[in-house]
Amino acid sequence: MKQVEQVSLADMAKSESRILNRGDSAHMNAGAPPTLDDLTQSLQFSPGDGRIWLNGQRMQLMHTSSLGDLRRELVDSLGMEKTRGLLTRVGYSAGMRDAQLLRERWPEAEPAALFAAGPRMHALEGAVKVEPVHFEFDVERGTYHGEFLWHHSSEDEAHIAHFGIGTEPACWMQTGYAIGYTSALVGRLIVYREVECQSMGHRQCRLLGKPADEWDDIEEDLSYFNAEAFVSTAYGQRSGATSRNTAVLFPADGSGQDKQMVGVSSAFNAACHMLRRVAPTEATVLFTGESGVGKEMFASMLHQISPRKEKPFVAVNCAAIPETLIESELFGVERGAFTGASESRPGRFERANGGTLFLDEIATLSMVAQGKLLRALQEGEIERVGGARSIRVAVRVVAATNVNLREEIRAGRFREDLFFRLNVFPIHLPPLRDRRDDIPLLMSYFLRHYGHKHQRRVTGFTARAVDALLNYAFPGNIRELQNLVERGTIYANEDGPIDLPHLFTSGEDAAQSYFSLSVTGQLQQGDAPREEAGGAGKQLLEMVPDLLKTAGGAWSLDQLEQALIGAAVEQAQGNLSAAARLLGLSRPKLAYRMRKREEEAAGGK
Repeated sequence: MKQVEQVSLADMAKSESRILNRGDSAHMNAGAPPTLDDLTQSLQFSPGDGRIWLNGQRMQLMHTSSLGDLRRELVDSLGMEKTRGLLTRVGYSAGMRDAQLLRERWPEAEPAALFAAGPRMHALEGAVKVEPVHFEFDVERGTYHGEFLWHHSSEDEAHIAHFGIGTEPACWMQTGYAIGYTSALVGRLIVYREVECQSMGHRQCRLLGKPADEWDDIEEDLSYFNAEAFVSTAYGQRSGATSRNTAVLFPADGSGQDKQMVGVSSAFNAACHMLRRVAPTEATVLFTGESGVGKEMFASMLHQISPRKEKPFVAVNCAAIPETLIESELFGVERGAFTGASESRPGRFERANGGTLFLDEIATLSMVAQGKLLRALQEGEIERVGGARSIRVAVRVVAATNVNLREEIRAGRFREDLFFRLNVFPIHLPPLRDRRDDIPLLMSYFLRHYGHKHQRRVTGFTARAVDALLNYAFPGNIRELQNLVERGTIYANEDGPIDLPHLFTSGEDAAQSYFSLSVTGQLQQGDAPREEAGGAGKQLLEMVPDLLKTAGGAWSLDQLEQALIGAAVEQAQGNLSAAARLLGLSRPKLAYRMRKREEEAAGGK
């Protein structure tokens, strides 16, 4: 299979099935890998809040000289061999993670296409320029052989500055990255060895890779991982799966996917830490935070991990109960206590006896109701409305509010003594805009959940949809993100991604303040047009009059579409992803139209 200059529709339709589970260096574009332009669109800078994103994951720029100082400190403390093992494992983790992210971002791409994106990712992250000499692999058989040249290695630059030229290769993190990335895609442990290195005085670095069991004396290579079990085929792991390195995922009660707390940010982890500390105790907990941050979910989780988990969890939305009924709802009512009370019934305190009572929006209670609640908390007993006896209850009270109770006290709307009774162990839940690291994980989680709930096959999110969600203010917090993803899942085409028009359809302010890379490597704000793609797209439009003239103005719309698709594929040199961008289509839509044309052509013969 050779790459051709002129590509017909039939040829490109066939190319969809040429490379499914195998590939080689001669056909890096045949499987339509993410281009460098695709990858640069995945890199955003948000200087306003101090974040850099790559494929929805937070990154950080560091001076190469600072990494060199860290390497020297590690060598001085741990020795050369232990430092090499540590940095190799760090690189392996980064390579494995990049493979996972690319798989999630371009789920329809073939393994060969994703493999071709690895060198571009490594270059985009500033590590090294990768020149493929040769590689070939077959996922089904687990075979792989590759040879690469590395130019301008940042790791060699840092190593030579402190240790000079030596006799051993020094690109430890970069080698670990290559092992992690390739092993994730091939599904088998692939080990690379650096046979030439700038730190050994060579002009460039040369890397050879093949399956671990095909190397002699592999024990030394594996020793840098501490154990072979460190390596896994995680590229097939479901998105958002639990990992001690990537996410905290709390199953609330096992009743459904929407009963889980998901997060990875430091703010989320801090709240979870406080939750674990207070759960085994009997202390009253007060959750504070804006509406939609998950206060009831945290309260439910507090109950599930406490000693009271086998007893009832009763939630009360104080704002939804009329003031005249709040007392009977909380404390119960005896028969005949008032008109309509035809029978005695227990209140929420009695129903939660032995378990947990969650009082949401507690600031909406009237001053009279606050006084009666305070007495119940102090005495541990209640009286039903119209009753003549006290009832002992053993209830753990958990409260939540989205207003500042101290300000409510100063305004005379909340009792100070009740506040101090509730404020034993306060836990503040930050808004989603302050825990943006959780957004990609939540997006993936809600996409799976609503895809299953509504029986919709949605492939993921477009780059601009991800960018917009990462930079959106989310006044409705997690609840709003949940609604947006559900809306997008319903709006999006089957087997297609969720795009920006599918999300912000209800007047949301989706102004973007991030910066991305232009084709010249300069920062540009928002969705500034790409010079390269824009120019090529303009060329396609300019071709329309010539096409019509060629046919004497008698072309049908189907013929014009076929001609434009062929011109776009030719302009993109066979890269379907690039051709789809020129036409304003998704890659799956373009592939579908090409297959349809091919089937129609075959049927007409």
